[in-house]
Amino acid sequence: MNFCSDNVAGIAPEILAAIGRVNENAAMPSYGGDAITARVEAKLSEVFERRVWAFPVVTGTAANSLALSVMTPPYGAVYCHPEAHIIVDECGAPEFYTGGAKLVPIAGKNGKLAASDVAHALENARAGDVHHVQPAAVSLTQATECGTVYSAEEVGAIGEIARRHHVKLHMDGARFANALRHMNASPADITWKAGVDALSFGATKNGAMAAEAVVFFDEKLAETFGFRRKRAGHLISKMRFVSAQLDAYLENDLWLRLADHANAQAARLVAGLQALPGVELLHPVQANEIFIRLPLAVVAGLRAAGFDFYDWPGAAPGTIRLVTSFATRAEDVTGFIATAKKLAA
Repeated sequence: MNFCSDNVAGIAPEILAAIGRVNENAAMPSYGGDAITARVEAKLSEVFERRVWAFPVVTGTAANSLALSVMTPPYGAVYCHPEAHIIVDECGAPEFYTGGAKLVPIAGKNGKLAASDVAHALENARAGDVHHVQPAAVSLTQATECGTVYSAEEVGAIGEIARRHHVKLHMDGARFANALRHMNASPADITWKAGVDALSFGATKNGAMAAEAVVFFDEKLAETFGFRRKRAGHLISKMRFVSAQLDAYLENDLWLRLADHANAQAARLVAGLQALPGVELLHPVQANEIFIRLPLAVVAGLRAAGFDFYDWPGAAPGTIRLVTSFATRAEDVTGFIATAKKLAA
């Protein structure tokens, strides 16, 4: 009964079956020249309603860091939220692959950057001053590390500011599907139509084994990416096994159905917990993550009953994170709520 992370879940059966099918025969050429990899790019172009340039990789860290490497010179600055994955959880990879660019945090409520704060940061970045890093990119996380979601209007407002200051806009979409299903918008509405230049399109957290794609909406940015991916060790010789995951993920809207299940279980879970006494919700639940403070006795009792989840570092005692996934069982959610209710009583 694990609510630690969507990374602890297995592989969606449809994706696992696709890997098995690819394994039945030889395929050529290697290194991403195969028909499956080409089909993934075509499917992503359909999803985003325009021609895109897509490059499969196997980790979100590679997707984010290598995408930023084509947007930011070594003396550049990438503006992001202080809790963004690129600044907290990637062990300096964005700085390494950009050749030394600086990550500049901009505080914001519920894990989100506000357009006004981005504008203030860029207006005061001292562009052209040789003593300061130069503004080069803004990175948004969708859904955020707090489980919240940027609306199309919010992304668009930041995109407009980025264009005004001649900086690129990157989106870390490790949970892009979960964010999208919360909104009444198309993938195009919340990406390139809102000013996003590159998207790290996540699949691993939503049912894949190890598959992400760097999606460029600007062809010029894609020009050197193939060389950067190779240099970074992410040009997989048997790329078809990575691409097969993305191919199955995108087939018949599987990626959206998987996200719908995860989001629905999170909504059920938070609704049940909020009804209990002594409970405090830290952020709105808009995707598949819940940040909540429970009485310490309830937290201990849930663990004793066999439920797994993380205490949230730096927060008050009793603050935990609960994450649902495509594989979260409805009965586990029901059991978690019932056990918490019994403990709270």
